[in-house]
Amino acid sequence: MDGREALEPIEGQRMTFQEGPAAAPVPDAGGHPAHAYARAIVRGLELAMLVVLVAVLVIAAGELARRSTLTGLAEEAVSRLPLAATALRGELDKQRALPAILSEDPTVREALRGNAAATLLVDEKLRRLQLSTRAAVIYVIDRDGRTIAASNFEETTSFVGRNYRFRRYFEGALAQGSAEQVALGTVSGRPGVYIARRVGASAETAEGVVVLKVELDDLEADWKAGGAPIYVADSRGIVVATSVPDWRFKTLRELSGEEAAEIRDSLQFGTGPLEPLPLKADSAFPGLVVDAGGRQFVDASAPVVGGLPGWRLHLLLPTVAPVAAAQSLARLVAGLAVALVLAAAALVLRRLSRRRAERAEEARRAIELEAKVADRTRDLGAANDRLTAEIGERARAEARVLSLRDDLAQANRLATLGQITAGVAHEINQPLAAIRTYSENAGLFLDRGDVETARANLATVVGLTRRIAEITDTLRGFARRGDAVQAPVEIEAAVDGALLILGSRIHASPAQVVRRSGAGGAAVLASRVRLEQVLVNLVRNALDALGEAPGGRVEIATAADEDGVRLTIADNGPGISDSVRATLFTPFATTKPNGLGLGLVIAGDIVTELGGTLRLDAGRAEGAAFTIELPRGRAP
Repeated sequence: MDGREALEPIEGQRMTFQEGPAAAPVPDAGGHPAHAYARAIVRGLELAMLVVLVAVLVIAAGELARRSTLTGLAEEAVSRLPLAATALRGELDKQRALPAILSEDPTVREALRGNAAATLLVDEKLRRLQLSTRAAVIYVIDRDGRTIAASNFEETTSFVGRNYRFRRYFEGALAQGSAEQVALGTVSGRPGVYIARRVGASAETAEGVVVLKVELDDLEADWKAGGAPIYVADSRGIVVATSVPDWRFKTLRELSGEEAAEIRDSLQFGTGPLEPLPLKADSAFPGLVVDAGGRQFVDASAPVVGGLPGWRLHLLLPTVAPVAAAQSLARLVAGLAVALVLAAAALVLRRLSRRRAERAEEARRAIELEAKVADRTRDLGAANDRLTAEIGERARAEARVLSLRDDLAQANRLATLGQITAGVAHEINQPLAAIRTYSENAGLFLDRGDVETARANLATVVGLTRRIAEITDTLRGFARRGDAVQAPVEIEAAVDGALLILGSRIHASPAQVVRRSGAGGAAVLASRVRLEQVLVNLVRNALDALGEAPGGRVEIATAADEDGVRLTIADNGPGISDSVRATLFTPFATTKPNGLGLGLVIAGDIVTELGGTLRLDAGRAEGAAFTIELPRGRAP
């Protein structure tokens, strides 16, 4: 509708006023120049007001659209931050375990001690690991900061022989056990994250440091492919990773001369610019920044959980195109709305038509809303199904782990049972021979009519068979897979069962087994079979340690108080060396020629399941002593 159509009702009203009844003839005002001028002024004012109204509405609509779009962009940027942060954390996490594992590698320790053959082996091992893990480089530094082995030992840019004592990650790893640092390589000239782990239990005993360098080129390329500038700033505000290469090693604030000099002296960022990013805050809207080219971005940031301390991830979304599109659409809608309002004021039919259109639009929006709700419900249902499946898979995996652990414990019991079978056969043969003799004698006494003596012989036979049944029942219970159901078990009864199982082994050994029972009737909540398995392992280990040496002694002592039960198995054998102590509870670590290295591991797991602890007592003058502490069990 143009200005002429908007003014037609006003002209009509003037003509009606002149043609209506009057007390006296009224001359045509249109013929008077003053009246025509006044009408022109009124029409001009009305037109100006209309134009101003339309302009205000269009401008307001554009501003609302701009703010709404900026708010939406800010929310979108915030929603995209976790994905970018997860990708960064994942890139670091998948490499962090390797330096820790290598720091425990005996070959690495030998290389640090000057073993040339071990150094060659470490070089080759690091090269293979670097290829398989896609790390930039892996290297080993001795306590003086000199690189003794590296994955790039065959390259012209090899790190071998170079000294990195000046690096903070080296100093931090020696002092604290581990350290991570972002720096520019002094040899490669490429930036990366250096992950360092100390070789040695403490700073005083440290032999060196294992370092792995992670370069984030692939991650930065993925960020760049996403279309939105992304960068990570450290605690000092220095950009350490970015999808915009020109922003690397620039800062979020102006560094002082002292700060810049300190950073350059440390060679952490080489000759990096250390100048402020070409971004300035825009006060027109919270979180807006403008680059040197005048482009406007929404800046969303969040700490990087799992990154280096003080890291903060920034994601920038450009606003110019989205805001311009939203404003154009909003202004168009505003103009159409104004046109509809004016048409409705002039024409009732248009008003009715507009109302019908509004109702139709509301219905359409309701349908769209219902469709969106249905889509969202389906998405939530699918997500719930996936989550349920993942939970089920995890439960099955945990069940498999528990099953494998039970199988391992069962194998240990059967191995123990196999070792004591020969002695048990001897234990059973003795009462069997006695049964035969007493039975034959009972027959002779019956032939002679000596019923009382025959009855006494038969009673002895019954006692001997009960002894055999007791031995076989104990062995059968020990061989069975442990029952997961726990019940109160008297600690002294568990010791009796373990000694019964080891009876033949004890009789065949020159060592003396002594009991000091101080627990009385104290009980623990446990599976008796699994508890006896722990005791059998510990007593058998003590007998093995004593061997055939004369004067051997194994002491089993129990004690109890209101809170728990303590059981100690000690021997006066050669004891346990410091090197063996370090791996005592490590799977497959054994000092026996035919040992599996699982007995103490399984025993420790069982005691932990029962809520207790198994430890090797320190400070003994001779032999070794293991102490089990368990909470007291109450009968249900």
